[in-house]
Amino acid sequence: MELLATFAALAFILASIGIFGIVSYSVAQRTREIGIRVALGAQQRDLLGLMLKETFRLTLLGLVLGLAGALAATRLLTSLLFGVKPTDPSTFVSLSLLLAFVSLLASYIPARRAAKVDPLVALRYE
Repeated sequence: MELLATFAALAFILASIGIFGIVSYSVAQRTREIGIRVALGAQQRDLLGLMLKETFRLTLLGLVLGLAGALAATRLLTSLLFGVKPTDPSTFVSLSLLLAFVSLLASYIPARRAAKVDPLVALRYE
């Protein structure tokens, strides 16, 4: 059980780092667009909201697909579980909320950095 918990924690950390990397790359690719938005008068909170909203949409899609896959896999894991129902709602809800929180937290740092972009630097970027 300790080995399984260790692998789960490692997978969780790798997923968080992966989300951070993808969002950082997306922000870097959109530097010019962000600079134009700032030059046209977009506020930092508007840019932050835009980036977080896009990340949250992808997070919701991932959660829906992941929950569907997890529910499908419960038939395979039924024989391995002891003292827990295969479709325990509290487990599914708590882990979904935790993953959504980590996804938004991992995307907040690059989104905040994008919101602080100087328009002159961003327009000269490429």
